[in-house]
This record gives sequence, C-alpha cells and structure tokens, in this order.
Amino acid sequence: MTPIKLLTVVCALLLAACGSSPQHQYYLLNSNQQAPAMGQSPSLGVGPITIPEYLNRSGMVYSENGNRLHVARYERWAEPLEDGIQRVLGLNLSAALGTQNIRPHPWQRNDIPEFAVQVWLLSLDAGNNSAELVAEWRVTRTGDEASTPVAQRISRLSTPLPGPGWQAADTAAAYSDLLQRLSDEIASVIRRDLEAGASDQN
Repeated sequence: MTPIKLLTVVCALLLAACGSSPQHQYYLLNSNQQAPAMGQSPSLGVGPITIPEYLNRSGMVYSENGNRLHVARYERWAEPLEDGIQRVLGLNLSAALGTQNIRPHPWQRNDIPEFAVQVWLLSLDAGNNSAELVAEWRVTRTGDEASTPVAQRISRLSTPLPGPGWQAADTAAAYSDLLQRLSDEIASVIRRDLEAGASDQN
C-alpha cells in the first residue's frame, strides 16, 4: 500500500471514530405545574439558592461507595443547577400560592417582595434505586425596614427511581419531583402565615 493510500485509510478510520463517538445529552429540571397562576398576591422573592461546590458543574454528579464521586461525562445539565432550582421553585410556588408575582434574587430595593425564600442545598443525589434531596430553607417576611422570620428548617426528601436500569432522564425527573415536594412544604408555611395575618386583622 502506498503512503498516500495508507494516509487515506488512516484519515477515514479517524473520521469514522469521531462520527461514532457518544454525544452529550442535556437535561432540565421541570415544574409539574401546568395551570398558570392568575393572582398578583402574595409577592414572592426566590433566592439566593446555594448549592455545594461539588455540584457546581455541568456534568451530573453521583456518589459512589461513600466518599467517592462520579461525574457523568456525557449527561449534563442544560443550565447551572442553582439556576434550574431557582426557576423550578419559582414556578412551583407560583402555582401553589396562585400568584404571578415572583421575583428571582436579586430584586430591586424599590421592589421588595412580601416574602423571601432562601434555600441552601445540602445534598442532591441518586443511587441505590432512589433519589434524595436535603435542603435547609428559610422563609422571611420582608419589608423596607426589617425582615421577620417566618420559618427555617431542614427537609430531607426521597423518591424511588424506576428500577436498577434508571437513566439520567429518570434522575432529572426524580429531582424535579423532589423540588415539587419541597415547594409544597414552603408554600404551606407561607399559606399559614397569610391565614394567621388575615385572622389578626378580623
């Protein structure tokens, strides 16, 4: 085989290898709420959302054998994880409380929301056929002069994955479900505070 023919064969093989290499897959967290909110009250500020540094990357991260982490090479988040969590929490809370008045952090000083929701994500993981979310969160009534604490607690939530052959898409769906449940807990606290305030005025 002549050098030119050999070079042609090598180039063809390289091109074939490149063409058959796995492609990156991108995933989003989603809100399960379909019906749009109609009201303008209460106004809600969502954020900041704080996530652990080991989750602050585009590749999906899973824990393995205790302290070992696996960062997926081809399964990636389509947006920064903290942005996705903030977006989904806003959508969920909007639907749960019937308000379109949602403001992502940071908001303007002359446009302070009635309630502010801050979340510190402590753990978000999928493995052993289940997904788990651990988060500390705080709800405050905000104002021009001072903020009043409403509630602060740590939620530990888990949901099953669909069998041992679960995929990255199942992980994203499970995380979305966990965020829905976290949103429900936060919304119930805000709803009780609103009801208590209405009772005090009567």
